[in-house]
Amino acid sequence: MLIEAVRLVVTLAFTALGFLVGDELSRQGVVDSDPDLTVIVGAVLGAGVGYVAGGLLGRLFRRLLDASPRVTELATGPQLFAGAFGLLTGVLVGTVAAVPLVVLLHPLAGWPLAALVVIVLGAWGSRLFSHRASDLLAAAGIRSVSPDVSGVDQYVVDSSAAIDGRFLDLARAGLMRGVMVVAGFVVDELQGIADSGDRNRRRRGRRGLDVLEALSEVPWLTVRTEPRTFPLFEDVDAKLVALTDDLGARLVTTDHNLAKAAALRGLEVLDLQALGDLLKSGPMAGETVRIRVERAGTEPGQGIAFLEDGTMVVVEGAAGIVGDEVDVEVTSALRTSVGRMLFARIEE
Repeated sequence: MLIEAVRLVVTLAFTALGFLVGDELSRQGVVDSDPDLTVIVGAVLGAGVGYVAGGLLGRLFRRLLDASPRVTELATGPQLFAGAFGLLTGVLVGTVAAVPLVVLLHPLAGWPLAALVVIVLGAWGSRLFSHRASDLLAAAGIRSVSPDVSGVDQYVVDSSAAIDGRFLDLARAGLMRGVMVVAGFVVDELQGIADSGDRNRRRRGRRGLDVLEALSEVPWLTVRTEPRTFPLFEDVDAKLVALTDDLGARLVTTDHNLAKAAALRGLEVLDLQALGDLLKSGPMAGETVRIRVERAGTEPGQGIAFLEDGTMVVVEGAAGIVGDEVDVEVTSALRTSVGRMLFARIEE
């Protein structure tokens, strides 16, 4: 119905335009033929062009209407309000700027150019105002705080945490409740990884997208997409830190360097890798384990071994038995920034 209505309006407009063009050509003597025939041919040609153009324009409007719900989901309430105000301002400014074009130019050229100026300024005003929504509303004395997240825990997830997927298990267990903020640039990064030519990277990217999609099924967790891109920062990690700081949220990541940088800026960080190391069970001091010495250590006489979970074990006096399996007694454990480390000696 919408397509046909648009086609009808455009066809009538082009028919009238063709009629006027034919009549003008007849009066100027440009066409040596019957004036009535020239007018009829102009109207018929205008109707044909309008029918085709109206169908294309109607389908374009239909796609825009179908896409509008997805666009509004990506935008916040303040951004929609500021964008509508910017559109109105741009249309008004464009109308004033278009008056000289209509007055000074021929109507066939002046009116289309005037319409183009109004459309461009309206779109520019909408984009500019929505991008600076927070500052504009603050200048007007209007607070842009969303009522649905007031007093609710907010989490900002990065691509490494999405690919890891362990935070989804925490959310399903009820240990994470509130609002999960998914930045648009994080989704773009995961999409780029999912489209990679490398099979392993492609699988990791798809896993991250699947994890983010599965978040919507957690009943006590609300997923909200953040459309802001923070153009002042080129690096995705810097954008995440800026977003987390702006929202007063917790950053969810497995990237140790990102977690450390965010913590140095005073932000709350949920480092899944560190959390996993804390919860990881392993041998305690005094226990005996059997390991295989992999290589010599940095200190004289030391040997290096690894448990099945990747925990490094520094063994005294094991530099000369690299490649052998031996029973060792754990003497102490040390927790470092990269995980848990054990110290042991060969059991007599």
